[in-house]
Amino acid sequence: MTALRGRGRGRIRLPRPGSGCRSHIAGRAARLHAVLRRRPGRPRSAGTTPFRDRNPAVLGAIGLALAAALLFAAFNADKLPLIGAGTTYAAAFSEAGGLKPGDEVRIAGVSVGQVTGVGLEGDHVRVTFKIKGAAQFGTGTGASIRIKTVLGQKYLALEPQGPGQLAAGTEIPLSRTVSAYDVVQAFSDLTTNVQQVDTAQLADALNTISADFQDSPADVKASLQGLSRLSQTISSRDAALRQLLVHADSVSAVLSDRSDQLTKLIDDGNLLLQEIEARREVIHELLVNTSALALQLSGLVADDRATIGPALDRLHAVLDILQRNQDNLDQTVKLLAPFVRVFANNLGSGRWFDTYVQNLVLTVPPSVRTSPGGAQ
Repeated sequence: MTALRGRGRGRIRLPRPGSGCRSHIAGRAARLHAVLRRRPGRPRSAGTTPFRDRNPAVLGAIGLALAAALLFAAFNADKLPLIGAGTTYAAAFSEAGGLKPGDEVRIAGVSVGQVTGVGLEGDHVRVTFKIKGAAQFGTGTGASIRIKTVLGQKYLALEPQGPGQLAAGTEIPLSRTVSAYDVVQAFSDLTTNVQQVDTAQLADALNTISADFQDSPADVKASLQGLSRLSQTISSRDAALRQLLVHADSVSAVLSDRSDQLTKLIDDGNLLLQEIEARREVIHELLVNTSALALQLSGLVADDRATIGPALDRLHAVLDILQRNQDNLDQTVKLLAPFVRVFANNLGSGRWFDTYVQNLVLTVPPSVRTSPGGAQ
């Protein structure tokens, strides 16, 4: 027997040449082939079932569960620990000022997060917001509510101050926050306050101060004289200022009442622009085709200029003749009217017409004057 060492783990012994029979060698080869077919790779562990032999109902249930989990994760991506990662903070304001969840949080004009909640807490408003990314702001950071658009949309602005990094979950106190500036309320308060000011008394007071400081240095005297002139100007323009402020208050009130309509107008304008953008290719093609048509018409006129020019000249000549004979044409139409009226009366009797011609002597032969029946 000769031992052959292969790449496998064991040895295969074959009979020496001439020492065995061919049937013995064929049997050993068949068993070797069966072993190789039964173990092409790693041996299958006991108790495992092929994927194609598994229960399809169980596989379907597992697939539906995975799809539902992915759908839930897609709609709640901002709440997931890895995808929706972010640090939550809070700020206390004296009033919300129109801020609402979903508004932006900015640092130096750059969006770093969004507002997650606005609610009343005791005597102040608690605004919670989430910061995404590696934004740096110190322990003395302040916050303010600012106007984002002219229609009153707001955003939360952070003003980094102090050393280190503000700890997660920290609430910025009222002393470091500023509420939104309401333009309508400001104009209303300004109108009310100005109406309560006694401008005459204010002018007298400033004049008195100016008189008392007459012996002061030149710089102080110039300042007081400027205040005096200012008070006199305010007093002389009091009615105009009151009317201006009243009108400004009316305008701001109208804008506040029509804010929904202005928003709708802007939204409709946005829809119009979107439709124009969607049909840009069609409009472009229309303009290109119109330009091509203009070029074709220009070429047609240029090609037929030799024919169209003389025809237009002759037409102008005919029009000139008609214009010169306008009076004759008018007289012809005027004289033709009675003839047409009489001629129409003559033709109104049937398939014949009766006509009388004065001073016309007509000699009729006898054969024509007497009809075959004897009638004249």
